[in-house]
Amino acid sequence: MTAVEFFFDCSSPWTYLGFEALVTAAREDGFAIRYRPFLVGGVFNSVNPSVYEMRSKPIVPKARYFSKDMHDWIRRSGLAIKWTPSVFPVNSAKAMRACLIADDAGVCEAFARAVFKLYWGEDRDISNAGVLASACVAAGLDPLATLEAADTPALKARLRANTEEVIERGGFGSPTFFVGGDDMYFGQDRVVLVREAVARAR
Repeated sequence: MTAVEFFFDCSSPWTYLGFEALVTAAREDGFAIRYRPFLVGGVFNSVNPSVYEMRSKPIVPKARYFSKDMHDWIRRSGLAIKWTPSVFPVNSAKAMRACLIADDAGVCEAFARAVFKLYWGEDRDISNAGVLASACVAAGLDPLATLEAADTPALKARLRANTEEVIERGGFGSPTFFVGGDDMYFGQDRVVLVREAVARAR
């Protein structure tokens, strides 16, 4: 079965939109998703620092349109997304390391969805262990064991490796999708192109 690699960080609202669109596409088209959690801040620091400049010195017309565009996509998706959360940007490192554990257990979709909902839907701080514990429960994971494991050097190394890999493969933000290893797509609105790429690959 063709699989789409999905490099993602739950701290991005565009990634929440892309996540749900990709899950729907995978269900309808019959392809698999290979979840690849990473730390988008590490990517920004390495190859895309313009994001920080845009936040500190926004171009007013562009920022105004950016907000409109976001709300248009939120309306289209039907998702409950609060823009912006009380804590933004948020330190998502522990959440993304927990996504790796959830993926090992075969429940990454459920765990990631819970994290997205907590942060973007309920305005909860996903850097907080107590908040992540509720995501663990929603996905059927043991909260104590999961969050303890998420802080180990091994999990930190795995998340760092995913972050370095997406940079090496040309990625610069979240969400990033790969079809067939080297066919890259960036942005939640590219899921339609991902679907077409999967169809071609078959």
